[in-house]
Amino acid sequence: MSTEVQIHEKLPLAQAIPLGLQHVFAMFGATVLVPFLTGLSPSVALLSSGIGTIIFLLLTKSRVPAYLGSSFAYIAALTSFVQSGNTSGAMGGVLAVGVVYILLYLLMAAFGTQWIHTIVPPIVAGPVVAIIGLSLTPVATDMASGNWPIAAFTLAVAALLSVYAKGFMKIIPILVAIVAGYIVAAIMGIVDFKPVLATFNDLFVFPVALGSDFKLPSLDKLAILAMAPLALVTVIEDLGHMIVLGNITHSDPIKNPGFHRVLFGNGLATTVASFIGGPPVTTYGENIGVLAVTKVYSTFNIWVAAILAIIFSMINPLQAAIMSIPTAVMGGVSILLFGMIGAAGLRTLIEAKIDFSETKNLIIASVIFALGIGLPEHAVAWATVVGIVLNLVLRGHSENTGVKLGK
Repeated sequence: MSTEVQIHEKLPLAQAIPLGLQHVFAMFGATVLVPFLTGLSPSVALLSSGIGTIIFLLLTKSRVPAYLGSSFAYIAALTSFVQSGNTSGAMGGVLAVGVVYILLYLLMAAFGTQWIHTIVPPIVAGPVVAIIGLSLTPVATDMASGNWPIAAFTLAVAALLSVYAKGFMKIIPILVAIVAGYIVAAIMGIVDFKPVLATFNDLFVFPVALGSDFKLPSLDKLAILAMAPLALVTVIEDLGHMIVLGNITHSDPIKNPGFHRVLFGNGLATTVASFIGGPPVTTYGENIGVLAVTKVYSTFNIWVAAILAIIFSMINPLQAAIMSIPTAVMGGVSILLFGMIGAAGLRTLIEAKIDFSETKNLIIASVIFALGIGLPEHAVAWATVVGIVLNLVLRGHSENTGVKLGK
């Protein structure tokens, strides 16, 4: 097996299934956390992510190995409407988000996407990619803090397998590390099996949004005003994820199949989610991290992950078993996944040979890093916008003072 598996390659099912399962484990916690916080159904969110990912893959011609999971950007708005009993209004807001995406798709389809590379050169892209990973690391360390020995053990297994394993084991280090961490946690008595055993009384369920009370989306003005503008934030985050993917997979998803198709896939997936009671979906950094660690970029594995997610949404014991994985185990692997994304951003700067003896480059990178790490909300989006503006304002400026920083 080659050191990298490319986007178009298709591995045998015996290998693709565990690779797909690895992606499911990576996204599962965050995808079901959103409905837990907002009051929606976790099984419907899982179903939405699987269906949404399939829609995304179809519309991007299976050229973008991205998994779509529940978006965190809409938690506050969803919570206020769902918990006040206005679920149909909340879904109307979700529908509005999908419509914004589709409108942006139409604009980009008409006017092209080449301008994106002009306004997001390596000096902007590199720091943005780095902060996507670095901004997520507090989530990973917070998860790990529940039991640092377990988290450290899981992280060590993932790191050692990534470097020293041979053959197929080398491309499933995250899956093996999670299983190993789970076994050790169970031996230590910190895994609660009671919820898993309880689900065997009701093995199969068809995901329902909120029981018989669920209604189709309604056009609630307040919900639309609360959620539709946030689509612009997640669009920018999607752009950052595409830059990361391009860096990791040695491709250019912004050009081929085109960022407009990425937006269309995400928008239609979110639109469908609104009609089945799920939250808006977006591309996931966790799964991009899996690609970076394993160097397996095949979209076929993402197809497998999406199908597995749909199956899991209907099988209670499987959902419960994954939910019983201690957060410290997931925290351990997440430290590696998010750290790899951060390192990918630094690699972008190095490969582009960015000259940091120029004040312009220092200013752009430093402001992006400062805002991306320091802002409490939508940090990546704001840092990206400010970085783009600074690059445009300072474009064409160069210095030749004869003085270089450092020596």
